[in-house]
Amino acid sequence: MSRRAVVIGAGAAGMLAAAALSPVVDHVVVLDRDELPDGPEHRTGVPQGRHAHLLMHGGLEAMEKLLPRAGMREALLAAGARQIPLSSGMLALTPAGWFRRWRHHDAYLTITCSRALLDWVVRTAVLRDANVTVHRAQATGLLGSARKVLGVRLAPVADGAFDPGLLAGHGLRLSGDGREGELDADFVVDASGRGTRIVRWLEALGIHDVREENLDSGLVNATRVHRVPEGARNWPLTLIQADPYSGRPGRSGMIVPIENDQWMVSLGGTRGSEPPKDPDAFLAYALDLPSPLVGRLIAEATPLTPVFTSHSTSNSRRYLEKTRLWPDRFVALGDAAATFNPLYGQGISVAALGAQSLAEAVRQTDVGVPGLARRVQREAARYVEAAWSVAVSTDVLYPGVEGGRPTLAHRLTAGYSKRLTTAATGSYRAASAVWDITCMRTGPTRLMRPDALLSALIGPPLPALSGPPLTADERAFLATLTHAHGRGTPSPAR
Repeated sequence: MSRRAVVIGAGAAGMLAAAALSPVVDHVVVLDRDELPDGPEHRTGVPQGRHAHLLMHGGLEAMEKLLPRAGMREALLAAGARQIPLSSGMLALTPAGWFRRWRHHDAYLTITCSRALLDWVVRTAVLRDANVTVHRAQATGLLGSARKVLGVRLAPVADGAFDPGLLAGHGLRLSGDGREGELDADFVVDASGRGTRIVRWLEALGIHDVREENLDSGLVNATRVHRVPEGARNWPLTLIQADPYSGRPGRSGMIVPIENDQWMVSLGGTRGSEPPKDPDAFLAYALDLPSPLVGRLIAEATPLTPVFTSHSTSNSRRYLEKTRLWPDRFVALGDAAATFNPLYGQGISVAALGAQSLAEAVRQTDVGVPGLARRVQREAARYVEAAWSVAVSTDVLYPGVEGGRPTLAHRLTAGYSKRLTTAATGSYRAASAVWDITCMRTGPTRLMRPDALLSALIGPPLPALSGPPLTADERAFLATLTHAHGRGTPSPAR
């Protein structure tokens, strides 16, 4: 008998879930409300799509395992994405000072590109498998019970008619008036993103004990794409981090090199210090950050887009792995399980690692084996917890945060993180511990290893830098920009 899996959502999380399931079922049906573009173009169903995204080392490794024939790193780079070694290819001003740039072998490679390009490359790789197809439809609920999901309820989108391919090839049963349908499945994945209705769907099945937690720092992202100025083709990833320890609203900025010789420039401000949408005020905000470096760099760069803003930045978690009952044949991955402040850049990696957990589980046993879905949900929650602890322990410190107040545990964690970050400004060993967590190479227990604890205790063996650690070529380029604006050339970092 033919076996079918249904994945709700055709973003990166959904397509990676389809890649996990395609080797073990006859067909994977991916459902999405949007008309998917033929190339790397933005779409309305991705609220953070126009803002900066980083594909961390751990997430890229998971993608490589999920799509071994695609060569995801090479595919992304061939499409125009950039590969950034964090230890040598990043300028980062933290609340404790500038990070140094090291010449060590770099195990902390990060891929930077637009979200549209990332989604397109992933989707293209997954759809090379003939048993994965994407159809336009809106999932409205789950079929089955609290013990087993048997399929999905659907409604058409746009013109009020179902996708003919969905009708013809997959046994979709329509209601009398044709406005609703039911599609049986041997396995269902909810990867529908921030707009998921999973709690309501589970309640309809009889599961009423999903605990939810929300924490919102009020962060607003403002992003504009610029053409890379002549002479800055290899300018490093540049981050001016917000300071959660000051008691004031956080303000941050970053320049992310992306495809087509472009910079994606994102500014972020928590409640009370939101970045503006007006182009002139956008530049002024960047110049007024703790370092004016981002502003100086973009002052002479040609803008290619308007300023786009987004308020979809809250941390929201559904503790699906802790319910008393969990239905077989159903999991939720990516933003359907938890969303994170995108400032920390770990959402896509969490989705990829969750899909990897699904792939490993279904390779070992049948998708319908009782208890398999619960095991996958719990395994995926490990990666959720790692990213959640990073995001929430920082965001809770900002003034005006909604959904929680700093606890003693938060303050202890913040104190330790501040000491370790201070050490990392002058210690490769401490910086490695920070990057291990940031890049999702290891979990939060990495911070409790003896080398990290000792680094935090001793502090930085090298003195603080007086400015950004620029190469001679970078300093010469920046001098031409600062001279044009009547500002002095930054002194060499010491």
